[in-house]
Amino acid sequence: MYSPFQLVKKYLKYYFNASNGKGHGVHSPFVFDFIKNVLNDKKEYNCYQPIEKLRQNLLVNNDVIEVEDFGAGSTVIKTKSRVVKNIAASSLKPKKFSQLLFRMVQYYKKVNILELGTSFGTTTAYLASAESVVTTMEGSKNIAAIAKNNFSLLGLNNIEIIEGDFNNTLPVFLAANKNIDFVFLDGNHRKVPTLRYFEEILLNANEETIFVFDDIHWSEEMEYAWEIIKQHEKVTLTIDLFFIGIALLGKNFKANQHFAIRF
Repeated sequence: MYSPFQLVKKYLKYYFNASNGKGHGVHSPFVFDFIKNVLNDKKEYNCYQPIEKLRQNLLVNNDVIEVEDFGAGSTVIKTKSRVVKNIAASSLKPKKFSQLLFRMVQYYKKVNILELGTSFGTTTAYLASAESVVTTMEGSKNIAAIAKNNFSLLGLNNIEIIEGDFNNTLPVFLAANKNIDFVFLDGNHRKVPTLRYFEEILLNANEETIFVFDDIHWSEEMEYAWEIIKQHEKVTLTIDLFFIGIALLGKNFKANQHFAIRF
């Protein structure tokens, strides 16, 4: 992972080179519409408050759990015995981006959602609040147990959580589910697994599938993975929001287009 100082430098470079987030000078109709109606949608949706209340409860939860970590690991917490509030503080996607994912699924009417990396389920809950069916995968059974309880507290019954190493669970899932139209990859911040999962899921994607990759500037190898994804023959449009990257496959774009937008 990059040091905090390196990340600040990279963010400043991104900020001063990215589009201003208002759509000025953006010549892609899709991206202009995305900025206007999704990125800058300020409406307070009904699902926001209960999920954020749940987040706040997790951030003060002093329970200690044992955690199996199959990904790149936590840069903050190194032991297997971890306090829930510390995991929540370091791994939950901020509400700004979680709510953006909700708006994307809702606006583009995505139904079959796949998430790699459940954590305690706050982002999962946002995805499931958009009248979708969500399959989410989590490596740690104790973290998954907390997520399941959170889904119950929120009254969400349209989520299936699959426990175990993605290397084992993802192929089984993909063999039985042939049409995925929205993907959020947040479970392994390493180049090789990220690219492998992307290639595997692509076989079950369609031209309208949206891929969202978490922490594309988290490390040198994640930046390298993002560059490979951008140049993939099936990817025709990407949007870099610094903390997440969005990749689209539609053939209706006149030429491959890559955007960096402030958010």
